[in-house]
Amino acid sequence: MEKIDFAKGDGLVPAIIQDANTLQVLMLGYMNHEAYEKTCKEKKVTFYSRTKNRLWTKGEESGNFLYLISMRLDCDRDTLLIQAIPQGPTCHLGSQTCWAGEKETRFGALAELENTIANRLSGENTEGSYVASLKEKGIEKIAQKVGEEAIETVIEALRSNDALFLNESADLLFHYLILLQAKGFTLDDVLKVLHGRKK
Repeated sequence: MEKIDFAKGDGLVPAIIQDANTLQVLMLGYMNHEAYEKTCKEKKVTFYSRTKNRLWTKGEESGNFLYLISMRLDCDRDTLLIQAIPQGPTCHLGSQTCWAGEKETRFGALAELENTIANRLSGENTEGSYVASLKEKGIEKIAQKVGEEAIETVIEALRSNDALFLNESADLLFHYLILLQAKGFTLDDVLKVLHGRKK
């Protein structure tokens, strides 16, 4: 990162902030060399405020810090892409992003499945619902199903039928998502744990 071209922008480079979990773009700020060094040292994203003419750590007043995960320099060496974990809304107006966006997820179809599972577990549209019927049998039964599907996935992994392996993998993932939500968690919570293990 010593190759950052601060001179091109009169001592400042644009810093695009991206949610490390969802990859959603949260905001754009500017960094000088001091802001960059402070961000690296304290692991909280710090900018140079052009209106305040000073260093400004995002969240220093609101508490909505951006915790640094990674930084990348573009091909022209004059723009930073920063991945961070936001602590609360990023925009000073209270929205998740500075483009008035709500929090997104990068899971696509999995996010939709998570929402459906959550609705069934909460009692919405439960007629004929497998998820709702599994919930009625209790957490032990849900956990048992995850174990069964895990064993079946392992068995198919050792065989040569890819279609069966993928089907068992889908069953395992589906039941794991049910178990997560039955325990009060989501895939985002698992991702946070994985991020915490990065070295």
